[in-house]
Amino acid sequence: MTRTEPWLPEDTIAAYRRDGVCRLRGLFDRRWLDTLAVGIERDLADPGPYVKVYTPEGGPGLYFGDLVMWRRIAEFGDFALNSPAAAIAGQLMGADRVTFYHDHLLVKEPGTPERTPWHHDLPYFPIDGDQVCGLWLTLDLVDRATCVEFAAGSHRWGRRFAPRYFADGGDYYDDSGFDTVPDIDANRADYQVLSWDLEPGDCIAFHALTLHGSPGNLRRPRRRAYVTRWVGDNVVYAERPGLISPDIRGHDLAPGDPLGGEMFPLVWTAPGVDV
Repeated sequence: MTRTEPWLPEDTIAAYRRDGVCRLRGLFDRRWLDTLAVGIERDLADPGPYVKVYTPEGGPGLYFGDLVMWRRIAEFGDFALNSPAAAIAGQLMGADRVTFYHDHLLVKEPGTPERTPWHHDLPYFPIDGDQVCGLWLTLDLVDRATCVEFAAGSHRWGRRFAPRYFADGGDYYDDSGFDTVPDIDANRADYQVLSWDLEPGDCIAFHALTLHGSPGNLRRPRRRAYVTRWVGDNVVYAERPGLISPDIRGHDLAPGDPLGGEMFPLVWTAPGVDV
């Protein structure tokens, strides 16, 4: 269960903790890209119960999303349990133990105008804690015109923003106690917005409170992003005032319980830490 490679440089870990996001180059080799490519085509052909198509009927391109696929599609399960992803997330978070939370597929085919609205992830999830990390892995060449963007340092603002529907950018629910997401696109000079040119096998690691959004994909090639989400030692199950995403059921967790069991497996422990 303990994986010691790849080890990340200290400046990479420092950038993640300072900015809430960092780029990681080439940590996933062709074996993992080929594995994920097979899984993605399987899911596109036969999606699961969490599937969302954000492109209006008859609209150009395709913006496709699906969640919690790893137990249904063997290639995604292999990646979750056996790839370097858990070790990478553990080092970035400074966690002794890393548990797999869920996976998320986002495909934007060429000619897709739909944007992903600015949001951060944690208010969607029925969990609380500081050690929640996402790894956004690309299988395709991505330039900054189509890359997901991040508001650097927003994970340290001490604010929670209301979850938003990807289809229209509206809030999930009213009277949540969460703030409204600021209009970053209209005030970009007020923020340090980070994005990158990426090659297949590169990934972006980001904190679950880091605000992010992405443009459409009006160019070629397609943009396939496979996102895995990981939690560390201080994360517990929590209640939310309204809808959650993904709405994973059947785990029997109560508020305050650490994640675990078959639905949320422990995948990595730091060297010298007992399981």
